[in-house]
Amino acid sequence: MNYSKKGVRAKQKTLNSKSQKWGRKIALTCVKVMLAAVVGIGICGVAAGIGVFRGILSSTPTIRLSDVVAVGEATIVYDREGNEIDQYVSTNSNRLSVGMDEIPDYLGKAFVAIEDERFYQHNGIDFKSIIRAGYQFFKTGGEEAQGASTITQQLLKNTVFTDWTSEGNNKIKKIKRKIQEQYLALEITKYYSKDEILLRYMNAINLGQNTLGVESASLRYFGKHCSELTISECAVIASITQNPSKYNPIRHPEENVKRREKCLNKMLELGFISQTQYDEAMADTDAVYERIGLYDIDYQKANATTGSYFSDAVYEQVKQDLILSGYNENMAETLLTSGGLRVESTLDPKIQAILNEEYADPSNYPENVKWYLNYALTIISPDGTKNNFSKENMMTWFKQNQNSKFNLIFSSQDDAYAAVDTYRSAMLAQLGVEDDADNYEETISMTPQPQSAMVIEEQNTGYVVAMIGGRGAKEGRRTLNRATSAKRLPGSTFKVVASYAPALDSAGKTLATVYNDAPFNYADGTPVRNWYKTGYRGIQNIRSAIRDSLNIIAVKNITVITPRLGYDYLLNFGFTTLTDGVQVGNEIKSDVNQSLALGGLTYGVTPYELTGAYAAIANGGTYVTPKLYTRVTDSDGNVILDNTNPATRQVIKETTAFLLTSAMQDVVTSGTGGRVNFGGMAIAGKTGTTTGPTDAWFVGYTPYYTAATWTGYDNNVDLNSAEDGVSKTLWRKVMKRVHEDLPNTQFPVPSGIVQVAVCSQSGKLPIPGLCDGSVYTEYFAEGTEPTESCDVHYQGEICAYDGLPASPDCPFKYTGVATMPLVEDPALQQGSTVIINNPDGTQTVSTPNTRSQCQHDATFFANPDYESVINQQQAEINARNAAAQPQTEE
Repeated sequence: MNYSKKGVRAKQKTLNSKSQKWGRKIALTCVKVMLAAVVGIGICGVAAGIGVFRGILSSTPTIRLSDVVAVGEATIVYDREGNEIDQYVSTNSNRLSVGMDEIPDYLGKAFVAIEDERFYQHNGIDFKSIIRAGYQFFKTGGEEAQGASTITQQLLKNTVFTDWTSEGNNKIKKIKRKIQEQYLALEITKYYSKDEILLRYMNAINLGQNTLGVESASLRYFGKHCSELTISECAVIASITQNPSKYNPIRHPEENVKRREKCLNKMLELGFISQTQYDEAMADTDAVYERIGLYDIDYQKANATTGSYFSDAVYEQVKQDLILSGYNENMAETLLTSGGLRVESTLDPKIQAILNEEYADPSNYPENVKWYLNYALTIISPDGTKNNFSKENMMTWFKQNQNSKFNLIFSSQDDAYAAVDTYRSAMLAQLGVEDDADNYEETISMTPQPQSAMVIEEQNTGYVVAMIGGRGAKEGRRTLNRATSAKRLPGSTFKVVASYAPALDSAGKTLATVYNDAPFNYADGTPVRNWYKTGYRGIQNIRSAIRDSLNIIAVKNITVITPRLGYDYLLNFGFTTLTDGVQVGNEIKSDVNQSLALGGLTYGVTPYELTGAYAAIANGGTYVTPKLYTRVTDSDGNVILDNTNPATRQVIKETTAFLLTSAMQDVVTSGTGGRVNFGGMAIAGKTGTTTGPTDAWFVGYTPYYTAATWTGYDNNVDLNSAEDGVSKTLWRKVMKRVHEDLPNTQFPVPSGIVQVAVCSQSGKLPIPGLCDGSVYTEYFAEGTEPTESCDVHYQGEICAYDGLPASPDCPFKYTGVATMPLVEDPALQQGSTVIINNPDGTQTVSTPNTRSQCQHDATFFANPDYESVINQQQAEINARNAAAQPQTEE
């Protein structure tokens, strides 16, 4: 520095310079402004940050402690012994919650070791992990991120922030959700213990293979409850959760091995396991994955059954009952498939096993099983147009081009595939499309025929204990269940419930009531046909009509009591598929008609409802609504539906039920159902076969169980004689095994039942000396026993010509005993008139009810040709009888 006078003056001059002063002032001002701006921006930034942070927190979901629990839990179905038989699971609902006492200590420690080693030290947020993850993020320029979520945060992600998978690469959404997670993690840590948080976490996490929660995963991978897992197996499951796809022990075992080893190392490091336990687990490495592989094969086989017909029916019944209790249909289905319900069903596993075994036994069916083809074809034209062809199209084409009797039934699967090839080639050629697999799509399935279904019910409780909806492999969940959904004509099984039950119960008829098995027409003039082809059996009582399944007697009986009465009783018996007027095409169909007695219905009935109706008879006339479950609870044990005491109603009197039972015992011991008798045990039942025959039934009961069995083709093809007997064979074999360990017992006789000797030809009190050979002892409800004497057997002067009481002019009188024509109810005259051609050219209208003296005078008998007239009349009667012979009905 220059300290001379000149230098000092220069310095003073510089310091006192105005321009210099203003320059310094301006610079200082700029610095102050800049500092103020920086401080202001900083304050604004902080304020904005606080605002954003508060905004994020204000949008954080408001939750209750009960919200921090996994949603979407499978519904479990149990049999009556408490064994699990099925699960109803929707997407993301295969979860089974367990308590801490059901989870081994090492499983929780394995998750802590691999997912959150400071879980027991932090308050829901692990700041060390956050700093580590942040450093790694900035170090790699955002290309690599490490997880910093605690178990508490992961629990929130799986229970509260369930839509996190939709964030994609949106970093703003991720940051927002992370802040909210951390805030809520701090909050719930204030209220939940570490064990509670860990338990909820282990019940919520995704562990691959559509398993949610450790119990579901343990059952899926190792076939056992998680309480039974070893340390080695615990490490396998804990290693899945970070990436359920990458670390899936079935699909990517090599990746799971690496992470499992890391898990075990960390468990050892943290002192969760000893060195010995570590060594044992590591030695199990190869074996543990072999166990998973072997169990996976068994699991795939076991779960290829797609549920059972019984569990399908339980699903539908619980769903309907939920709707009746106030849920809408969508809510009911959601609750069933992801609400974690517990359904206590009525299924008896021992009886169901018997049913399954007998239905799977080929010896119970005729040889040379047939196959019903279900086929759908879609042909893709060159322009992308899709042309669809159904099995109905296929049947029409074959009938028009190859075989007029084509019905989609084949004697072998090879024949069916050959027909498919023929039809596909024809349709491709028709559309001008090359026969290449890329140009068409098709679905082919075949079911064995004839098909069959069976339902078994415990009649005193109404509980259905076993069910099968078809023979052969079940192809999917809630597919056609022939036991509950297939409506088929019931044939002669309806004679009891539609005709005889109301007649005995409220129309004044008894088992001794008689009708004439003779030509009879429906009201429209159509002849009623019996199932047998040996003429007519004359006077028959209701007992014998039930035993031998006489069609004409059943129709005559319902005609007398009126079809309306029969229809009303059927509704009370629980049938829901009947109609009292529905338009089918251009016709109005109604089941209120005479053919109701023979099961001639618009739609038909199901084995399930037919079983319930006969169970009411077996239960002393009390109908108990058939049920497939007793209770439904939520996962916390709260009862949602209570069905332990189903609704009941008295359908017929107890005495009526006994009378029907007594008559149906004859069906089994000496009638059309003798084939089902397995001896010892009291059995009552009724056969039923529809015209064709297309449907064959047996429905019957013991003092313990009621069962109905149906057999037929799915597309209503006629059964042959061997196939017609399948229902009886299956009923006998199944029920014989079901009753093997049950005491043989008889049906109880209720009070109000009396026995009276009657004449079988009139149903009235016998006349000594006249009714000999026709007298038998019958059961009656007290007060309905006959008081009048027999009026069929006659003693006196008889005309030798027609066997009627002789008129004064009859030249062929003799004194003797004769059986008079039966006088039936006048309501039957319309359908049973017979025209007689007299010698003088006139006609006489005669009915079976005519019981008068011989109408011919001496002039008639003086005609030398009267014998030829008699022969002509007899020939006309024989011709009418032959014309009225039936097709097979029973």
